[in-house]
Amino acid sequence: MKILMVDVDGVLVHGRPADGLPFGTYLERDLGLPVTVLQQEFFKPFWVDIVTGREPIEPRLTPVLAQIAPHIETEALLRYWFENDSRLDERLLEDLAELRKSGVALYLATNQEHRRAAWLMNEHGLARHFDDIFYSAKLGHRKPGQDFFRLASEATGARPEDIGFIDDAPENIEGARQFGWNAVQWTAGMRLETAIASLSNPAPQTNSGTVLRPVPLSGVFTRRD
Repeated sequence: MKILMVDVDGVLVHGRPADGLPFGTYLERDLGLPVTVLQQEFFKPFWVDIVTGREPIEPRLTPVLAQIAPHIETEALLRYWFENDSRLDERLLEDLAELRKSGVALYLATNQEHRRAAWLMNEHGLARHFDDIFYSAKLGHRKPGQDFFRLASEATGARPEDIGFIDDAPENIEGARQFGWNAVQWTAGMRLETAIASLSNPAPQTNSGTVLRPVPLSGVFTRRD
């Protein structure tokens, strides 16, 4: 494995910094906007086009807010969202740093629109931990679509079999495996060394009889707990 792709939400990022709850848990209390209304009037009709880069977020969100919450500025809501959807798994970041020292390149592979992707990398500091980010609005395709994995692979110049991937969504794991990435589903409480061990297990034989064996990464991790 030369490259590890890491999902964001549900793997590296887990909701509100204080408690890990979804960012909209107290949206109505804090800003006077029920999250169910925001979901119905904004996310449901417009999100697919926004998250695949066909439309920017601001021109869609601004008129919706004018109708459902005219007291809230677009930038204020975006800031509230980003800051309340930003709890990092610090232990995973530490483990990823150790893996990176071994020579494995690290990338984020995530379904995001442009603004939050930039915020995560720049203001939240993930650019210090990852070589780059591949996200749906930039690529024009969402996981688990095969074009997402194809375009991310082409951008790195790596063969699919040289790429590892961790994601919490089963459909994304299946899509990545169909394309040829070595993928493992991330679950609550998992350690990176456990995921890497799963990626390093001998793969099943192909139709030609060839056995694909990812390179083991023994010795990269030392337990701290």
